[in-house]
Amino acid sequence: MTIDDIQLLYEYDRWANNRALQACSGLSLEQFTRDLGGGFHSVRDTLVHIIAGEWGWLNYWKEPRPDSELLAATWDRNDVLFDAVAFPNCGVVQSKWAEVEREQIAFVRSLTNTSLERMLPFFTTQLSLAHLMQHLANHSTYHRGQIALMLRQLGVKPVATDFYIFLTQERRATAPTT
Repeated sequence: MTIDDIQLLYEYDRWANNRALQACSGLSLEQFTRDLGGGFHSVRDTLVHIIAGEWGWLNYWKEPRPDSELLAATWDRNDVLFDAVAFPNCGVVQSKWAEVEREQIAFVRSLTNTSLERMLPFFTTQLSLAHLMQHLANHSTYHRGQIALMLRQLGVKPVATDFYIFLTQERRATAPTT
C-alpha cells in the first residue's frame, strides 16, 4: 500500500465511523445501551470497542520502539480507559471519537511510503505498519456491520457506509471543482 492508499482508506474510515455515529445519535438512552446479545452486547459497547481499537493501535504505532510487551500493555490499558460504562451516552462517545480522530489525522498526515514499510512487533511475529493500518480499517468496518444489524433490531434504519458510496457520492460531492 502506498501513502495515497492509506490516506484514502483512513478518510473513508473516518467518514464511515462518523456516519455510524450519526445514525446512533438518534437512539434513546435505553436503545443505546440495550443488551442485544451480540459480542459487545449493545450499540454503545460496540461503538466503544471500535474507538478503543482506533485509539489503541494509534498509540502503539506512534511509539518509537514498540514491542510485544507494549502491545499487551496497550490492550490492558484500553480495557480500563474504554470501559463502556464510562460512555453513558452517544454524545460522550462522539466527543472521545473526535479527540481520537484529530490525533489519527495528524498521524496519517505524518506518514511516508517509507514509514508504511516499518515492521512492528505483533505478538510472535512482525507486520508492516501498512498492514496493521489495513487491519484496523477492516476491524472498524466489521463492527460497523454489527452496529447496522443492531440498529435493525431496534427498528432503526441503518445508514450505508459502503466504500463505493464514499467514493462515488460523498467524496465527489466534497471534491474541489477545477
